[in-house]
Amino acid sequence: MKQSTYKICFLFPIMILFLTGCWSSHEIEDLGLTFAMGFDEGRETALEKKFDKMGGDYPKKDQITLTYQYVNPYTAGTQIAGGSGSSQKPYINIYETGDSFQQIGTEVALRQDRPVFSSHLKVIVIAADLLRPYSLKELLDQALRDNEIRLSTLVLVTRGRASDALELKDGTGKIPAFHLSRIIHNDFRAKKILPPVTLAKLPGMMNAGTSYLLQNIIGVNGEIKYAGAVAINGKTNKLLGFLDEKDLDGIMWIKGQGVGGTVKNYDQKTKKLTAMAVDHLKSEIKPVVKGNRLSFKVNINSEAHLAENWNTADAEIDKNYLKRKEASASKTVKQLVEQITEKMQREYKADLAGFGDEVRIQYPSLWRKLKKNWDEVFTEIPIQYDVNITIEEFGSQSRH
Repeated sequence: MKQSTYKICFLFPIMILFLTGCWSSHEIEDLGLTFAMGFDEGRETALEKKFDKMGGDYPKKDQITLTYQYVNPYTAGTQIAGGSGSSQKPYINIYETGDSFQQIGTEVALRQDRPVFSSHLKVIVIAADLLRPYSLKELLDQALRDNEIRLSTLVLVTRGRASDALELKDGTGKIPAFHLSRIIHNDFRAKKILPPVTLAKLPGMMNAGTSYLLQNIIGVNGEIKYAGAVAINGKTNKLLGFLDEKDLDGIMWIKGQGVGGTVKNYDQKTKKLTAMAVDHLKSEIKPVVKGNRLSFKVNINSEAHLAENWNTADAEIDKNYLKRKEASASKTVKQLVEQITEKMQREYKADLAGFGDEVRIQYPSLWRKLKKNWDEVFTEIPIQYDVNITIEEFGSQSRH
């Protein structure tokens, strides 16, 4: 026993010598935790112009203005915990203009005592105007190469300034980055929210050669809203066009994505409004190949419940009443998907609803022939829709 004890006592100090530590570690309070980044067309702030006049400039072109959203270390802990114990905003936005993302980041380190630390980045917001002169590949190249930035970072586009979409009015106690990343989870209530597009997904989308959609957001007077989508050209990865909320709703019906949406129409006789809430949605896109001709048949089936009825003169809700409402709702959705299809084929001249994916899966040899010029081919393909909406419930206010 004594011999064993002596051996342990001898080995213990030797083992300590071989223990390693985090020699390059940094205290978290010394880091500028960055939760969001915004990309805008270059526009120097008044502060930057003053720095330049006093010798704080450096060789650059004012092509891009970056917004770094720092966490405010003096208030953010309270906000993240769910409180609101400070009148200060829980975030700080820093703006820097230049032509190199890497260089802009180093310039921020010359101004702030806490350098940019992007390991907890939640959101990147890109101004749509930047996607005219530059491709998405160019704008995200540095972010995709940076090992510090997580690939789970959400990518959004805005028709306005990205800096506006990263501002919330005073008194909310919220950090815009968290607010933006959480809204996407409301897809069970609003069908006009695209599945999240992250840095991990984008390389595949950018290299596929087919056009795609990114979620559009808008920021006005300290308020933020998800509003439609932005179409990106699959060949150039530049801006193709904008889809409003109605357009995006039609796309989601075609793709069979999202629940919680609303089907609203007016009775032809009474002119009264009826609204139905979508509980279940399924869409099947069938490529039909006959010789050298390709067409599509799309079957859309949905279960809904009667959520709102302004025609209070109806005596009761019976089978005939429900069938009439089902037929009316189905017609409304069919018109919606036909309208966005017309836009895709005539205005955008691009497949934004995933028709090509079904050809690739079901007819791979045909897809190899068509994929190079798929968007052009898509504009001439006939598409037929069959929409069937069934009302499963009509609420507690049934009048029997």
